[in-house]
Amino acid sequence: MKKNPSSKRLRDFGIRIGSFEPGPFNAITDVAGVCVGHVTLERGAGKLSVGAGPVRTGVTAIIPAAGDLWNQKLAAGSFVLNGTGEAAGLMWVQESGILENPILFTNTLSVSAAHVGLLQWMLDRYPALGITDDTPTPMVLECDDSTLNDSRGMHVKPEHVTEALGVATSGPVAEGAVGAGTGMMTYDFKGGIGTSSRRLVMGDRVYTLGVILNSNHGRRRNLRIKGHAVGEMISDLMPTRGQEGSITVVVATDAPCDARQLSRLAKRAMLGVARTGGIAYHGSGDIAVAFSSANRIAHYPDQAEYSLRAISDFWMNDLFEAAADATEEAVLNAMLAAKTVVGRDGNTAHALPHDRLEKILASGV
Repeated sequence: MKKNPSSKRLRDFGIRIGSFEPGPFNAITDVAGVCVGHVTLERGAGKLSVGAGPVRTGVTAIIPAAGDLWNQKLAAGSFVLNGTGEAAGLMWVQESGILENPILFTNTLSVSAAHVGLLQWMLDRYPALGITDDTPTPMVLECDDSTLNDSRGMHVKPEHVTEALGVATSGPVAEGAVGAGTGMMTYDFKGGIGTSSRRLVMGDRVYTLGVILNSNHGRRRNLRIKGHAVGEMISDLMPTRGQEGSITVVVATDAPCDARQLSRLAKRAMLGVARTGGIAYHGSGDIAVAFSSANRIAHYPDQAEYSLRAISDFWMNDLFEAAADATEEAVLNAMLAAKTVVGRDGNTAHALPHDRLEKILASGV
């Protein structure tokens, strides 16, 4: 999946976040086996006609690892900073500490359709599910795009999930107003999908950590970019109608972390959101899920005991730093990649103006 060649990312402005280098794609797909696919639904213009549009929404699918994810599961954890949102499947991750199917991003009123689509995708691949095998618990994370999108029209269908999973690939990841990010806003600018990664040398090992997120949160006055009060300096270009919004984050790593450690990583991702100005307002759903591809956990083990690779808690600090840094960069990548979008009833979310941002960064203010 290629990013828009005309879009710019944070590092194109000469800004580096943290001390660790990114992977070759600077994306969650730098973690081997992780694939991402988008389906973007964008049609119609003008006055809202429920069921007809305008449509500004979509689905983003994250496949966590290659191979048989159902029978060979991954360790996973999570963190909820503020829970004004829905995260279907999160309870099972919290209880079991495992991830057994792909993760989806979509809009709030399309969680049920996305859930059905992912469930059908799993049932097609595992014919014994619900008969002689267990039943899966799909994970769907949502943000509210109703300011720009005909949300009540529920235009995301189960087949769009199948399509997003079918086009999911490794390599560069499209960002901004794509997939589930099509109708999202960030700090009263256009937002959406953002991603970033970090490579870490720890002893004789090299690990990768990557983040992908759907950014739909924040108030303009709070926006900070590398310490610059950008939101205060660009106080115009406000949306026709604002919202508090939410942010959903997925963290992936090939470092051998257990579920407890992954929940700790998910917490640090929210520190990256905070650096950009995130407050976790009352109406915001700030939810992070983290998983590790280092170990595969058998669904039906042959023995009562099994062995897993593990990293010491005393070596976790670099991973904590990488999670915060990559998340901060991913939020800003989402904003910089996003185009101006005019949604239903003429509601407009403006792109963060690159030329004005460059002047602010050059001023040293």
